[in-house]
Amino acid sequence: MNRLRITALLLLPILLVGCQQGEVLDKLTRNMNLGDTLKSAQQAFGEVGPGEEEAIGREAVAVLLGAVPLLDNDPLQRYVNQVGGWVALHTERKELRWRFGVLDSEDINAFAAPGGYIFITKGLLRRMQSEAELAGALAHETVHVLKRHHLAAVQQAARVNLASSLIATQVREGDRASMEKFSAGFKELYARGLDKADEFEADRMGVVIATRAGYDPYGLPAVLQTLAGMNPNDASLAFLFKTHPPASQRLSLLERLFDQLDPYAAQPPLSKRFQQQLARLK
Repeated sequence: MNRLRITALLLLPILLVGCQQGEVLDKLTRNMNLGDTLKSAQQAFGEVGPGEEEAIGREAVAVLLGAVPLLDNDPLQRYVNQVGGWVALHTERKELRWRFGVLDSEDINAFAAPGGYIFITKGLLRRMQSEAELAGALAHETVHVLKRHHLAAVQQAARVNLASSLIATQVREGDRASMEKFSAGFKELYARGLDKADEFEADRMGVVIATRAGYDPYGLPAVLQTLAGMNPNDASLAFLFKTHPPASQRLSLLERLFDQLDPYAAQPPLSKRFQQQLARLK
């Protein structure tokens, strides 16, 4: 996959917010028929087909990889894809062509895009201690895809009609100029993050998915404990803290599940195998 080396998305929000939301909406709605837009809304977001969802995901991926390249480390990329692929098999959307990747950034974060695209930064990988933690983080991101959080967020930010018109008409017609305009919605979305409720839902469901895949259920909570214990002024956390609820708050909400998770606490964390793979980063 071609990689554009542009200013890092995780460090500078300039690429993502080249214009304010009102300006984005004004540019995107210019010369569009509002009546046609409204008529297409229910069709576009009521039943987004797999082909459309993947096309939308590719636009979102272009936003991410246009800002932060993939890590040039094939063995580690394969390992993360193996773990992520196994986790994805334990979701209700096995039909998706799930793809996972490591971004070449020391910032601590992870991202998802419609259609089954999941990315984690090498900075977050370095803070992990086990494969169970990796599986938990990837499972969290799969939930954003399963619940179509990004599609709903772009729809809401675009006042419903704008995004649906672009999806219903431009994806099918292959209008590259319009799809590039549509990607502006994802640029802004990745800059501001999803709603807190979406992140909490991804935590709850992610823990269940990782446990179902046979991992220590406390993998994701362990990641959140690490983040909660870090210096809040650490520059590598700046973008994560901007786009996600505090790790301590996420942990507090997950505590309600701990009694249900205890029976599965004997499932392996697979720390040694993870550390062997993590050594490839050094």
